[in-house]
Parts: sequence; C-alpha cells; structure tokens
Amino acid sequence: MKTKEFIRKNLKWIILFICAISVIGILEDVLEDEILTLDIYGYNLVSKYLISDFITPIAKCITQLGGAIFLIILSLFLLIVIKNKKMSLLICLNLALSAILNQALKFIVQRPRPTEYRIIDETGYSFPSGHSMVSAAFYGFLIYLIYKNIKNKYIKWSLITLLSCITLLIGISRIYLGVHYTSDVIAGFLISISYLIIFTHFSKEFLKNEQK
Repeated sequence: MKTKEFIRKNLKWIILFICAISVIGILEDVLEDEILTLDIYGYNLVSKYLISDFITPIAKCITQLGGAIFLIILSLFLLIVIKNKKMSLLICLNLALSAILNQALKFIVQRPRPTEYRIIDETGYSFPSGHSMVSAAFYGFLIYLIYKNIKNKYIKWSLITLLSCITLLIGISRIYLGVHYTSDVIAGFLISISYLIIFTHFSKEFLKNEQK
C-alpha cells in the first residue's frame, strides 16, 4: 500500500524520470552517429507502405499545424480571446520557452537531417524534431488547461482527443516528409512531456497564487 501511495503521489515525477532516461538513451546513440533500429523501422514503414499522392498533400497540411507561423498566430489569437489574461500569457510563454529549449538542444547535438528521401525542403539540425517537440508542448499545455478548466465532459474529452491526435499526426508527418528520423520525433515528444511536467507544476502554483 505504501508503494502504491508513493507512486500515486509522485506519478508525474516518475514519468519525468522515465522520459529523461529514455531521451538520454536515444541521445547516446545519436551522439555516436548511429542510425537507430527505430529509425530504420520508421523509414521502412513510410517508404514502403505510406507514401502516396493522396497522403502527401495531407501530410504537408498537417505539418503546418506544428509550424512556427501557425503556432504564433494561434497563441496570439488565444491571448486575445481568453478572458483570463494570466492563463493566455502562460500559453505564449510556454510556446516561447519550448521553442528556445528546442533550438538550444539542436545547437548542442547538431544532428544532420536524414537524406534517404525528402518530400519538402527543411533547414537546420534534426534532433530533436522542432515541430514535434514544440507542438507537443503547446498543444499539451492546452490539453492541461482544458482538463483543469472545462466542466462539460463531452467538450473536454472531445478537445483533448482532437489535440492529442493533432500532436501525434504532426510527429508522423515529419517522418513521412523525410525531414526527421523517427528518433528525432520520439525524443521531441519525450522531452516535451518532461518539460510540461515542470512547466505545469509552476503554472499551477502561479495561477493558484493569482486567484487568492
């Protein structure tokens, strides 16, 4: 019972630890210039089974949902329409911090992008995937706010499901379009989960203090 109680109280920190260890494991291989088995599976899956004239334009549209321009416009829109300005400012801050963190990690790791095939042109380094990491942080924080603040269960879970699917599809689109390895995308998601655990912890305290 004590173990279950400990896990229940510290679940988010346990998840953070697991994500961090997983990223370190991926990063070890990346820094040794290895192509991970994960990357080979991802490449084979996309190149053999997914690429088609029908899916390609869809993937190009989906990937834009994780692009800088779209996320900035969306965050500014939310800044205007959300009545709680502290909350809307946190949304903008979250976008800025996650983007800065991603660029810092890219600069440190400096992994070249894959060259096997390329459907769209993309510049910069590959690890971790910026679209995957920043969109997961952005939409993940929106999911957190929706879960905490929307009372209607139908609306709440519909929005959470929609945003979760968008985030996952953005990651898949980056592999499909040939601009990232599978490990770039998975690492981006894992880093965002770790980051969000910390960001939401302080955000919760900040919003709580503002309400007093």
